[in-house]
Amino acid sequence: MRVAVFSDTYFPQVNGVSVILGKMKDYMQQNGIEYVYFVPGQKAESGVFTFGGAKFPLYPELLITMPSYHKIAKLLDDFKPDVVHLATEFSLGWQGMKYALRRGLPLTSTYHTNFVQYLGYYGMPFLEKPGWRYLRWFHKRCVINFCPSMSTLRLLEEHGIPNLRFCPHGIDSHLFNPAYRNEAIRLRYIDDPQDIILLYVGRIAPEKDLEVLMEAVRLLNRHGLKFRLLMVGDGPSRPKLEGQRIDNVIFCGYQRGQDLYALYASADIFVFPSVTETFGNVILEAMASGLPVVAAPNGGVEDNLLPGRNGLAFKAGDARDMAVQIEKLAAQPEVRQILAQGALEHARSRNWDSILADFYQAMGELI
Repeated sequence: MRVAVFSDTYFPQVNGVSVILGKMKDYMQQNGIEYVYFVPGQKAESGVFTFGGAKFPLYPELLITMPSYHKIAKLLDDFKPDVVHLATEFSLGWQGMKYALRRGLPLTSTYHTNFVQYLGYYGMPFLEKPGWRYLRWFHKRCVINFCPSMSTLRLLEEHGIPNLRFCPHGIDSHLFNPAYRNEAIRLRYIDDPQDIILLYVGRIAPEKDLEVLMEAVRLLNRHGLKFRLLMVGDGPSRPKLEGQRIDNVIFCGYQRGQDLYALYASADIFVFPSVTETFGNVILEAMASGLPVVAAPNGGVEDNLLPGRNGLAFKAGDARDMAVQIEKLAAQPEVRQILAQGALEHARSRNWDSILADFYQAMGELI
């Protein structure tokens, strides 16, 4: 099988889509599936063609590129793909769609990001209806639209998008692992070994509902809880949140590789207020690292958060309820340990090999 993949984000950009594209590439290399990637970037590599672009205003990590269709068509004609897969509904995705339709090739996509849901967070709710019209137009041309969570599948179904197929994400439990817990790292951030480390990992942006988390922190501080919150990631909301000057909130920026794995494993509770996730890769990363999760059971998060088994749920948007759930876990180390074990068991059941085997089998059936 020969697969052409189009995406508007790719390594070294730090996000869930770039992680998944990397896992797809690893699987194809290991299983004799030939591929080419068309992605934004400056540095090409074997099987990966890169194109320069401009930052997307709502999501600066995503680059809008408009390369020559004829150049892409020539590269693809030489490669002779059996199937074209789109990880984006924008610029490069249009080029891939155009080629597949003109050559009569099967076209598939994965719905990775809830951009339409983001519009309200950026003061543009009036664009939501046209946004959904555009997504219907785009995804109706795909013979399979893979959805990473059942909540995302239901959302797309409600908006009239056809040809939906559930395909969750997995986790590499060798990388995200409680064995990387490091007391020296903990003592870098806390004064007393008994203090709690809360961890958030993700984009620091309006659509992540981080004001809810900051208000929950203020409530916990008033209650006298001894803790630090580590904010790992970056984004447009970081200057505003840092400007609130909450002493026990530490902004760590992007962390990668072993530094990230050790930070996960060295924390005590993972906190996540977002309600716009299509899946929420960081939830599985935290669970695989042995962390119980406190999150709103909305969007893709609800597929992995099992309240009372691997974490606790709070009502979306309710900072007071979030603080209550965090305080429960902070005050009960034995409960925290039980939920941490449940989190580990859940994460280890999400194996990338079996998930990607199903993904590529579905593609193979189209050829």
